Amino acid sequence: QVQLVESGGGLVQTGGSLRLSCAASGFTLDDYAIGWFRQAPDKEREGVSCNRNNTGSTYYSDSVKGRFTISRDNAKNTVYLHMNSLKPEDTAVYYCAARHPLTASSTYYSGIYYPRGHPCHSFYDYWGQGTRVTVSS
Repeated sequence: QVQLVESGGGLVQTGGSLRLSCAASGFTLDDYAIGWFRQAPDKEREGVSCNRNNTGSTYYSDSVKGRFTISRDNAKNTVYLHMNSLKPEDTAVYYCAARHPLTASSTYYSGIYYPRGHPCHSFYDYWGQGTRVTVSS
């Protein structure tokens, strides 16, 4: 079965850390661009961090820059989002998404327009079910 599965969310205090995992099955994640997105209640979806493996370009939103890091473990076919110095405003459901660079059209709309060449994509081939992160004050 072709899918992305996120894990690692939970409840953490302000200033704490979490590592989110995004495991792929049915395809090789190393061949794909990856995006981490989040959606908080009553807020628009936000692109948190993206990476295009074929160009090496990486993006972090201003709200997480310096605190979050995206990484890949190709042996485990998994991508991670390392989150440090967490704040209550980081509370959200976090989703990972994958898109192959040769895909002509993709199914899942991120809800955000990104210009051509940006490390994040507007559309993705695969989208996970999400993992919830709650940061208590």
